[in-house]
Amino acid sequence: MQHTQVFSGYFTDKIAEFNFEEFYTVKKRVLLHSLMWVGFAILLFISYRTGYHLTYFNSFILTFRMVIVNMIVFYSFFYVALPRIFRGSVGMAILLIIIAFPVFMIIWIVITYLFSLGYHALGFEILTGELKGAIKGSANQTFFQAISPSRIISQTIIIISILSPFFFVKILFEISRLYNRTLNIQKQKAMLEIQNINIEKDFLKAQLNPHFLFNTLNNLYSLSLRKDDLVPGVILNLSDTMSYTLYESNTEKVPLCKELDFIRNYAELEKMRYSGDKNIHYEFPSEEECSGLYIAPLLTFTFIENAFKYGLKSKKDAFLSLRIKLRDGHFYFELENDVDITGEKAGFGGIGLENAKKRLQLLYPYKYDLQIQLLESCFKVSLKLDLEN
Repeated sequence: MQHTQVFSGYFTDKIAEFNFEEFYTVKKRVLLHSLMWVGFAILLFISYRTGYHLTYFNSFILTFRMVIVNMIVFYSFFYVALPRIFRGSVGMAILLIIIAFPVFMIIWIVITYLFSLGYHALGFEILTGELKGAIKGSANQTFFQAISPSRIISQTIIIISILSPFFFVKILFEISRLYNRTLNIQKQKAMLEIQNINIEKDFLKAQLNPHFLFNTLNNLYSLSLRKDDLVPGVILNLSDTMSYTLYESNTEKVPLCKELDFIRNYAELEKMRYSGDKNIHYEFPSEEECSGLYIAPLLTFTFIENAFKYGLKSKKDAFLSLRIKLRDGHFYFELENDVDITGEKAGFGGIGLENAKKRLQLLYPYKYDLQIQLLESCFKVSLKLDLEN
């Protein structure tokens, strides 16, 4: 199922990349239409010549008549009638199409009849073969005989068989162009959403710095008063964390090892705020496992920040567990923290979680599985992400 979705996404992307408007210029449109009618004329001429054993001249005049009649009906329907039909409501459009069907059949028959009158007046006639005397027989009809119901019914199958390939090709082309236009609009909308998400991400980084920096500096101050040997390491962690959020995370993708270093540094700095009785545990893959893999920056940061913000509040069994694993090009992220059952649960996540979900949908379509559960005493986030390709 997932492979089908990926293939479908690839296929639609390719259709969206094709620019119909740039390809289908006026010159190319005239050329393609000309080739279509020339091809139709050649096949029709061969059919008259070999199938009905007509002379070259008779094959030519019948081919000319049929091509002109079909062109008039085709262009009148698609370029004159249809645009006006679809200006109204759907119900009205369906009704007008139903009405237009017999009207255009009558138009086809009338133009064919007028050609027969013209050919007969010029002295043209088919003297041999199955169609012997066909022009004179058609011209000798009255106008109302030519468009009688029996005549319309008898000609319907012929008209449909002749015009259906042109109608099918035109309808298929218009559907493809409309689908392409729809995909482009969706793509532009998605790009705009990604830009908005990146703006929100930049805002998140700006929001991260003040309160996080304040807490870390307080911890540094306490350590420096005690002349603790941890001070240089804390300063280095803080420097790396701030450098990553301000500079290195400004690209669409970053090396996974750098993202994990940021998470590790952030977790270490946050851990300093809590006493030893808080059970804070995290696991990360080795640098070798991360080699060659890339990920969108700060993709999981909202989940981790929320865990430290809302977790570790229980008087008993306060814990935070973060496990990140890699297997077959897939990124597995599991985060659990305690929940204060006496506090309000409505405050969990909010806009931050929604933005995180939106980024996943836009940056990793069909390539992720996110599960968020708020249980009685535990908040759990599980994310599986395909990092390949």
